[in-house]
Amino acid sequence: MLEQRIQQHFIDSADLKYQAAQTLSHPIAAAVQAVLACVTSGGKVLACGNGPSAAEAQQFAAFCVAGFERERPELAALALTSDSTLLTAAAGSNDATQQFARQVRALGQAGDVLLALTVHGNDPNLLAAAEAAHERDMTVVVLAGRTGGKLAAMLRETDVLISVPHDRAARVREVHTLVLHCLSDGVDAQLLGEQEIPL
Repeated sequence: MLEQRIQQHFIDSADLKYQAAQTLSHPIAAAVQAVLACVTSGGKVLACGNGPSAAEAQQFAAFCVAGFERERPELAALALTSDSTLLTAAAGSNDATQQFARQVRALGQAGDVLLALTVHGNDPNLLAAAEAAHERDMTVVVLAGRTGGKLAAMLRETDVLISVPHDRAARVREVHTLVLHCLSDGVDAQLLGEQEIPL
């Protein structure tokens, strides 16, 4: 019984990825172009998310700075989820919704990209971060589930929504990981040319 349950996770994950491939390829390509335009013009990517999505934000920043699968010059990226002092500073002021927005206002410049990762798209701190990014004339790229929630509703025409068509958090996050790999590989392919990666 347990093994069947485990196998079902693999099947469900594979099915969703197969179904989402065609739907998500266009917005992922748009996100690659947004990140590419940002980093090649001297800008940076600021990434954020809550819970497991915070770890994904840190992973993407690491791919930008340390490289993905190929050697290349470092790309400017920072995970807004990494500094525990900044993240907890808002706790004393009862304004934790501003924990990412403060960093965006302090660090963000016109032409930068805010990458926000969320399952449901209704996180108050991500909504505030996106608003701060728009104030700074930054592009906002959102990785979300289903409809993208309130975050999707506030996006501009120049922003990008990559919304995984599923309600279950585990499935959405699994696809988010693949999307981040596609983003990283897409940027590398545009910068370095396409090539097969040896196993």
